[in-house]
Amino acid sequence: MQAQTAVASPLPLAARRVIAVLLGAALVAIAAQIAIPLPGTPVPMTLQPLAVLLVGGLLGPGLGASAMLFYLALGAAGLPVFTPFGLPGVARLLGPTGGYLLAYPVAAFVVGRIAGDGRRLARLAFAALAGIVLIHLGGLAQLVMLTGSVSGAARLGTLPFVLSDLVKVPLVALLLKPSVSPLRARL
Repeated sequence: MQAQTAVASPLPLAARRVIAVLLGAALVAIAAQIAIPLPGTPVPMTLQPLAVLLVGGLLGPGLGASAMLFYLALGAAGLPVFTPFGLPGVARLLGPTGGYLLAYPVAAFVVGRIAGDGRRLARLAFAALAGIVLIHLGGLAQLVMLTGSVSGAARLGTLPFVLSDLVKVPLVALLLKPSVSPLRARL
């Protein structure tokens, strides 16, 4: 395995890392605005999971999870970073979509850890799949607490999204493949 060399940059490392965290949170906030309400479920279809997986893979476990924690803090403070549907602020984290949101830091961390140096496509696909599963488990757990039923929670918050989320797995892997090593070398 080759050692990566640091790439010269006009910005100090700490500044690059802060900017990466801010941009990661911004990407997920933008992805949240692309939301399609679905009939029969309180959970809209969004590009957030795709963005979370990309942020985790690109920034790595620590910075990826930090970006998601910052994103959640912004939303909890009432900034309009969550989807345009539903309650604002902390109430969103306690509602039907809160479990998905709260799983984002864990998913970003795991994707970043599994993705490694980003050189193997199969490993990137597995990282994306693991991230999607974790996001769904978080969402399912909260929906079970709200509905009292595992099957009802799965019907509301998992089954409508399985196909679209499975499409995201190879897409994320293909997007990460050329990007992970060069970006992480700068962070």
